[in-house]
Amino acid sequence: MTEQNQDFPDAESYDPSASSLAGQVDPSVMAELLSIRSSIDNIDATLVFLLAERFKATQKVGFLKAAHRLPAGDPGRETAQIARLRRLAEEAHLDPAFAEKFLNFIIGEVIRHHEAIAEDHQAAENNGPGANQPLLSSPAPSTAVDA
Repeated sequence: MTEQNQDFPDAESYDPSASSLAGQVDPSVMAELLSIRSSIDNIDATLVFLLAERFKATQKVGFLKAAHRLPAGDPGRETAQIARLRRLAEEAHLDPAFAEKFLNFIIGEVIRHHEAIAEDHQAAENNGPGANQPLLSSPAPSTAVDA
C-alpha cells in the first residue's frame, strides 16, 4: 500500500518516546518502558519487512496461477498451513487461535489478490494480439500473500 493513511503521522515524525504516561511515572520506570518499547518497535519493523518479502513471493504465485488458469485458493494447502502454524504457535508459546486468525486473514487477502491478478490476466488475453505476453507489473497491491 503506497498511500499514506491520513490518520497516522508519517515515519519521519515518529517519536519513540511519545507516551501519555510521561511525567506521571517514575523516570526510571519510564526509561525501562521506553527501552522495552524500542525492542517492540524493532520487531514491528522486522514484521513489516518480512511480510513485504512474503507478499512479493505470493504475487509471483498469483501470476503463475493466472498464467496456468489455476484457482486462486488451494484449500488443501491452506488447511495444511493452518495446522502447521498452529503447531509452531504452540511451540513458541503463542496462542494458536490467534495464529490461525492471523493466517486466515492473510489467506483471505491472498485469494482476493490472486483473483484480481487472474481477472486482469484474463482481460489481457481477451484484448487480442500480444495479450498472451506476461504481465510486467502486478494489478494487485504488493500486499498479496500466499498461504
